[in-house]
Amino acid sequence: MGASVSPGRGRRGRRSVAEINVVPYIDVMLVLLIIFMVTAPMLQQGIEVETPKTASETLSSKKEPPVVVSVDKEGVFYLNIADNPNAAMQPELIQARIAAYRKLKPEVPVLVKGDASVPYQKVIEAMALVKNAGIDKVGLVTESPAKGK
Repeated sequence: MGASVSPGRGRRGRRSVAEINVVPYIDVMLVLLIIFMVTAPMLQQGIEVETPKTASETLSSKKEPPVVVSVDKEGVFYLNIADNPNAAMQPELIQARIAAYRKLKPEVPVLVKGDASVPYQKVIEAMALVKNAGIDKVGLVTESPAKGK
């Protein structure tokens, strides 16, 4: 760690050893890890929707996040790839956006996320929008039921 001295050479024999001190880098990485762990749950895109609870298979994780059409409890439609994901969108605009986005990224999955209290008709309308945009496979977003219920 320090300088080494050869016997019999005196001061001339000292040479410095170059070492990288990695402790500050480790400290910075731990701080960044904590920041990401705290902020990750807050990054959920879209509007708050209480999805129905059912036992189902989860979607395989891919590199691209899925396109999600959300229907809130009032029956208003939202799209997570819109300019403002928290702003309501007209059905025709949703259909056009999904079709255009799917041309750019043909493998991206498309999901419909409907509130548990919304009428079934509204969820079917959202699925029809996706189908009319040229998407053959549409997934439904649900939550796993709590254990013991």
